[in-house]
Amino acid sequence: MKIYLDNAATTPVAKEVLEVMLPYFSEKFGNASSIHSYGREAKEAIEKSREKIADKLNAEPGEIIFTSGGTESNNWALKGIVFANKNLKDSGKPHIITTKIEHSCVLNSAKFLEKNGFEVTYLDVDKYGLVETEKFEEAIRKDTILATVIHGNNEIGTVQNIGELGKICREHEIYFHTDACQSFTKEDIDVKKQNLDLVTINAHKIYGPKGVGALYVRGGVKIEPLLNGGGHERNLRSGTENVPGIVGFAKASEIITRASVEGMRNLRDYLIKRIPEEIPKSRLNGHPAQRLCNNVNFSFRNIEGESMLMLLDNAGIAVSTGSACSSRSLEPSHVLTAIGLPPEESHGSLRLSLGIYNTREEIDYTVENLKKIVGRLRNLSPFK
Repeated sequence: MKIYLDNAATTPVAKEVLEVMLPYFSEKFGNASSIHSYGREAKEAIEKSREKIADKLNAEPGEIIFTSGGTESNNWALKGIVFANKNLKDSGKPHIITTKIEHSCVLNSAKFLEKNGFEVTYLDVDKYGLVETEKFEEAIRKDTILATVIHGNNEIGTVQNIGELGKICREHEIYFHTDACQSFTKEDIDVKKQNLDLVTINAHKIYGPKGVGALYVRGGVKIEPLLNGGGHERNLRSGTENVPGIVGFAKASEIITRASVEGMRNLRDYLIKRIPEEIPKSRLNGHPAQRLCNNVNFSFRNIEGESMLMLLDNAGIAVSTGSACSSRSLEPSHVLTAIGLPPEESHGSLRLSLGIYNTREEIDYTVENLKKIVGRLRNLSPFK
C-alpha cells in the first residue's frame, strides 16, 4: 500500500485540472499578448480564470495578478509595498511587522529588507502558534507601513484570525498582507469583510500545477513591480503568462468543496484522537481546534523525526518532518521553536497532512505502522 500524507508540501494534479490544461499546451497555445485569434483565445482563458479565482476571495478580477507561485507573491508583497511606500510615513525608518512562524520566503524577504535599511518587528506567538492581537497592535508604530501574518501555518496548521488583524491594520492605516497558500479554498477568505490588502495564493496546494500562483492586490494599493519587462498583468508583473497553469489554477480552485473539507477534518480529528491514546509521550503541536482541516503535527519524545520518516517511507507512507522548503535542514524548525518546543522535541516531530483522496483505511494503516516504528526506535534510543 502506498499512502501520501504530505499534501501540505504539494498535491497531485487532479484529473479534472489536467483535462482543462492539456489543450493550452498544443491546440490553444497562443501568446495572450498577441492580437490575432490565437492570442485572443489565450487572453480570454486568462480573464475567465481571473474571474473564477477572484470570486473565491470576494475580490474584483482586476485585483488578481498571476505569478509563478507563493514564493514570488510573498516576496513581491513585502518588497513591492515597502519600496513603493517607503516615503509614506514622515518619521523614522520604514517599518514592517511579521511573526516568527512565517514561511521562510517571508522571513528571508524581511531579512533582505532589514539589510536595505528597513526595520522589522518579529512577533512572538503563544504556545498554540496564535498571534496575540494586543501585542500585534502594540507593535504598530508611526512609521509602520505593512504587517504580514500567515493565515494557516504550513507546519503546525494553526489558523490566525486574519479578520481581526486586518481590522486593526485598517484602523491604523497600514497595509495588511496574509500568506494564504495553505488555507485557500479550505478556509473562508473574504478580502472585503476581513480588510485584506494583499493575499498570496498558489495552485499546487489545491490539486493544481506547480509554478503558478497569484497575489491579490486591493484596488488603490500602491505597489512596486518585482519584475520589469513588457508590462503584462496591468504593468505589475511582466513575463509571458503561463496560460495552461493559470487555467489549471482556476479549475483547481473548484476542487476542494465544503464536503471534502469536512471529510479531511474528520480524518484529521480521528488521527489527533488516536495518536496520543495509542502512542505514549506524543504531543500535538498547534491549536487543537483552530487549525487547518488537513494538518496533524505531533512530536514524539526520545526519537528522531527523520528516522520515523524513513521507516514510514519504507512502509509506503509519505509524511514530513517540517515544511518541504526546509526539511533538509539540520536546524530545529523555527515554527516549533517559536511555540516553545525544545530542540530535542522539535527534532522528534512529524507532519501528516491529509488530502481529499485519503481514506479511513489509509489512516488506520498509518497509525498501526507509526505505533510499531515509534516503539522500535524507542527501544533503540539511549534516551529512553
